[in-house]
Amino acid sequence: MASKLIIELEAQKEISEAIEWYESKQVGLGEDFFNYLDGYFKTLKNGKAAFEIKRKPVFRELPLKRFPYIIIYEKYKDQIIVYSVFNTFQDPFKKNK
Repeated sequence: MASKLIIELEAQKEISEAIEWYESKQVGLGEDFFNYLDGYFKTLKNGKAAFEIKRKPVFRELPLKRFPYIIIYEKYKDQIIVYSVFNTFQDPFKKNK
């Protein structure tokens, strides 16, 4: 059974900013990023993989292969809660917030 995916407001903002940035670099690249990210969200929803716990309480990180981002999320009962879609070129200390 698929889990419910909840994307927190901060993560939505990060996704929007990434789409805008990629689109400004090359037309269509923002859409490519979104579609690629959506594939990772589907993997999480379907529970096909469990990724390493990185921080307590139980935050997990899923690195994207094609783009320099990681999805920071938590699995809680039948929900996947995405807290951040973090650009790994940023200051790594920002990730811990």
